[in-house]
Amino acid sequence: MASVTTATTNAAHRPVRAPARRTIDWRIRFAALSLVWGFSFLLIKVGTDGYAPFQVTLGRLVFGTAVLAAAMAMKRERLPRGARTWAHLTVAAFLLNALPFSLFAYAELTIPSTLAGICNATSPLWGMALSLVALSEDRPTRVRVAGLGLGFLGVLTVLGAWQGFTGVDPTGTALALLASLSYPVGWIHVRRTLAGSGDSHLSLTGAQLLLATLQLAVVTPLFTSMPTRFPVVPLLAVAALGALGTGLAVLIQYGLVAEVGPTTAQMVTYFIPVIATAAGVAILGESLTWSTPVGAVIVLAGAALTQVRPRS
Repeated sequence: MASVTTATTNAAHRPVRAPARRTIDWRIRFAALSLVWGFSFLLIKVGTDGYAPFQVTLGRLVFGTAVLAAAMAMKRERLPRGARTWAHLTVAAFLLNALPFSLFAYAELTIPSTLAGICNATSPLWGMALSLVALSEDRPTRVRVAGLGLGFLGVLTVLGAWQGFTGVDPTGTALALLASLSYPVGWIHVRRTLAGSGDSHLSLTGAQLLLATLQLAVVTPLFTSMPTRFPVVPLLAVAALGALGTGLAVLIQYGLVAEVGPTTAQMVTYFIPVIATAAGVAILGESLTWSTPVGAVIVLAGAALTQVRPRS
């Protein structure tokens, strides 16, 4: 659930400074981030049991933005200035938050949370494919191209291609894969337009979530009606999804990037599908065939290979 790409990308272009005080070891925070984002797919599934997908996404963004607003107030951070920055953040908010969050919510109406979590792990594969044409400085290597092919072979394994994709809802799966594709498109946009911004990472990310919230606030009333009842468990799931899976997760990753660098912080991507699968099976009772974990391992192996950089 890469909703903090602005912070991660900018950190790659600035000197990494360790925070003055470290109250919790970074490995513990790394594990917490993996758990929070891994459980996000379960929370989406529970939330959509009581509310429309757009309502789940809007609630998620409202709670997430509230957490970041509180953090910015405590650190006395200001929102970015400049029309150009806000224009680019509007695009980033759509591609990195509003669109993928909504697509995953709609996807989980018809597919299990385990499959949604595995689809999310294909983001590095899409990123590698897009970098071949969109980022001229990011040259492919044989290892990375091999990882791309291996990763998509894993996707076919998860979906049971040899069985004609029986038992898998094609629409829901396509929406989840499209959500995963949206992330690297947004990353490329941020890398090209906001990497040199003088604003802090927290300020940029807070503004990004605020804009995504406004986008969903406009769209949601057009496609949904006001709920006639407010079931408690789905509501708590949405609140946790926003406050923990979006707001707190952004702050944790923000600290990890500053302390150990973006490369190590992004390794959390490989733990998310494992936790999402375990949570879906153990808590929601979702079925699991052999092809799901085997395909997930192949996807993760391919994604890892796509991140290998040639030695300088």
